[in-house]
Amino acid sequence: MNSLDLKGKIALVTGGGTGIGLMIAEQLSKNGAKVYITGRRIEVLQKVAAESKNTLIPMQMDVSDKESILNAAKTIEDADGKLDILINNAGILGPFYPFIFDKSAPEHATLGDSLFSQTSFDQWKDVFQTNTFAVYFVTMGFLSLLEKGARLRGETSSVVNISSNVSTMKLSFGSFIYGASKASVDHLTSTMATEFALSNIPVRVNCVAPGPFPSQITGSRDVLDSMVVKMPGAINPPPLLRAGREHEIGMAVSFLSSSAGEYTNGIVMRVDGGLSLVNP
Repeated sequence: MNSLDLKGKIALVTGGGTGIGLMIAEQLSKNGAKVYITGRRIEVLQKVAAESKNTLIPMQMDVSDKESILNAAKTIEDADGKLDILINNAGILGPFYPFIFDKSAPEHATLGDSLFSQTSFDQWKDVFQTNTFAVYFVTMGFLSLLEKGARLRGETSSVVNISSNVSTMKLSFGSFIYGASKASVDHLTSTMATEFALSNIPVRVNCVAPGPFPSQITGSRDVLDSMVVKMPGAINPPPLLRAGREHEIGMAVSFLSSSAGEYTNGIVMRVDGGLSLVNP
């Protein structure tokens, strides 16, 4: 028996058209799941689906809009009658301020004034809305379908939230907003896992906290491999001196989503090459 076999399972990956979300979606599909990828830009999703030879199913959904979430849930209910795996991956970086760690920058000399003037409440709201609030609303919007999937199979369904290794690190990496929003995802993971367990809801909730992986934000693998050796904002590079590989994040999520992860609930799994071990 292949404990990572996901055949017969229905999965949904938010932000599944690019970067880490796409890496995860492709690995879930390789392991046998029927995978929906969602995002706001349907043309991006359709292009990815065509390139995957239709192993991925594009579905437009705005994770920050309740009506859009409910419409997506109804689409899956009509087509499949259940959901087995939910990956809350959609996220945004928000404003980035290299002068936080660049002590030679003029703005660093007046750090508080610079950050106060260049940051708005709306920027904080936008990042938290996508990175944190959406994790709550998407999970709750699909929870009944996840329960159906679990009861049909006689085992638990799986929610995996994608956080970041910066959620537990003391360095800002140029953004106080992003790390704070991801730390909230870690806590939300724990509280949802606990409350579902206490309410006898057969849905496990875990979290994966990636380090540097290739994406539209960070750049290609080659660019990122060279960048992490002198990673901006870090004190030390990751011990492996390279970025993560596609299968490394995909297999971590596949484990948590499969029968192999059936006894794992409420954890935050760091997949960062040890970067968080060698930086405060």
